[in-house]
Amino acid sequence: MKPNIVVILSDQQRWDTLGNAQVWPGITPNLDRLGEDGTLFENCFSIQPVCGPARACLQSGRYATETGNYKNGCIFPEQCDSVAKYVKDAGYDTAYIGKWHLYEENVGKEPEGYDVPIANRAGYDFWQAANVLEWTSHAYDGFLYDTDNTKIEIEGYRADFITDLARKYIQNHSSEKPFYLFLSFLEPHHQNDRHCFTGPDGCREAYSDFSVPEDLKGKDGDYMENLPDYLGMCSNLDSNVGRIEQTLKEKGLWDNTLLLYSSDHGCHFRTRNSEYKRSCHEASIHVPLVAHGPGFEKKENCSHLVTLLDIPATVLHAAGVPLPASYRGVPLQEASFKKQDNVFVQISEDLIGRCLRTEKWKYCVVYDNDEGYEKPASDIYYEAFLYDLENDPHENRNLVQDPACAEVRESLKKQLLDKIWEVEHAKPEIRPL
Repeated sequence: MKPNIVVILSDQQRWDTLGNAQVWPGITPNLDRLGEDGTLFENCFSIQPVCGPARACLQSGRYATETGNYKNGCIFPEQCDSVAKYVKDAGYDTAYIGKWHLYEENVGKEPEGYDVPIANRAGYDFWQAANVLEWTSHAYDGFLYDTDNTKIEIEGYRADFITDLARKYIQNHSSEKPFYLFLSFLEPHHQNDRHCFTGPDGCREAYSDFSVPEDLKGKDGDYMENLPDYLGMCSNLDSNVGRIEQTLKEKGLWDNTLLLYSSDHGCHFRTRNSEYKRSCHEASIHVPLVAHGPGFEKKENCSHLVTLLDIPATVLHAAGVPLPASYRGVPLQEASFKKQDNVFVQISEDLIGRCLRTEKWKYCVVYDNDEGYEKPASDIYYEAFLYDLENDPHENRNLVQDPACAEVRESLKKQLLDKIWEVEHAKPEIRPL
């Protein structure tokens, strides 16, 4: 019997919010337990640290430049062979709940227009979502749309309400088909129109005595005022994961359900640039990934490099769908897992960047001007960052101009250019800083 598949995606959640990092112990007891019973991937990376592009990768199994969704506000291509279309053809019911962010932005317009036409839902039949949820809601108000594009008013705390919608979908699912549910939260993303993080009531008091991660210490940024709300949102998400688990158990579906939990990108709290992500740093690209259910009975942590592109491949493998040639990731199930030597990251909008992350090194090149919103790539890049992650895991010493690292830099440049050619079929020039 094919398993049900539930993918839960948070937004802007750092990898070290999970308990194994020992930065904020006790924030995520449910996810920690699921990781212990299943598999916790300690080194999962976003391959595009921007909301819309990362989501396009998750729905397509391809890099953002391959779908055209290299920035926010791009429409996901109707003709794209998405994950939902493949699993639907394999006999699954498909459902999407929460934040979409793969249609037009509509920023500055009236809230109407944040609905998504059926043709642009990438194969999801059941639908309760808003294209840009941060512009149609706040923590305790707002709306999204149902399958017929009728408004659904949010009641109570947003993440709890969206979880309630997912629980109702599971409870009411009566088809003999298995289901594929993609549950996409906005939390712990900052509230754009209020320029701050807004967690559930009481979280500022509950998390006022917080630890500051080593990568943030001593740097300018807004983490001191925002971490209590941020941690409160992460804790709330964990509680809602527990509620989803309980609903599946009550329905008798838990033992035959694959659950995957991850995030589109991380958060550096304005310590690396003027906003929260869009950089090569671990705080931006290192994200949580927990897998539980059929194929993940390892009950041990996995330290190999994996990426968000491996999630679509894993979903298709679980559904019994042969991996299409266009899909870039690899299935993460125990029997099919293949170790990757490096991670290739594309960065857009505020700058055009390309990054290579190996087990030891981080190497990033950028073209830093005002064309990041207009161009998906550049013909010229400049070396910007080189970090020795073994000796400097918090990325405090940029070695990009260190003469002692010249050979390392040349080796990484060649590997990065090979990746750019493989994915983008381009041969840009990389110049010294």
